[in-house]
Amino acid sequence: MNLNATLIAQLVVFFILAWVTMKFVWPPIVKALDERAKKIADGLAAADKAKADLSLAEKKVVDELRKARESAGDVRTSAEKQAAKFLDDARAEAARIIAQAREAAEAEAGTAAQRAKEALRDQVAHLAVAGAEKILRREINAQVHADLLANLKTELQ
Repeated sequence: MNLNATLIAQLVVFFILAWVTMKFVWPPIVKALDERAKKIADGLAAADKAKADLSLAEKKVVDELRKARESAGDVRTSAEKQAAKFLDDARAEAARIIAQAREAAEAEAGTAAQRAKEALRDQVAHLAVAGAEKILRREINAQVHADLLANLKTELQ
């Protein structure tokens, strides 16, 4: 065989193979590579967007936590104020009730003492009349007896 003819045949086969490869094989490969590069770029963009969204969400969470802490502090302060007011009101009410109870006890004691004095006067008057009756050995008229008791009561007051 002739070396030149072999070389030319190999060149013709190489160019035909290159043309078929460039015409039918290379475009789908390039297209697949381009699609893959686009998917990777889209994935990286989505990851960057997700990072930005995550950062924004973290900032919102921090802000919400700060607001919640402030709100909780306000609620706690309000509750403490209400509790202090409630305690003050309860103490004032307790003092008022105690004062009323003391007044009622003093009034009751005064009334009881007054009743005891009245009862004691009545007993003294009866004893005095009984003693006088025994001394005189005679019975006193009921009207006279009532008058004497009334006079004795007025004298004892």
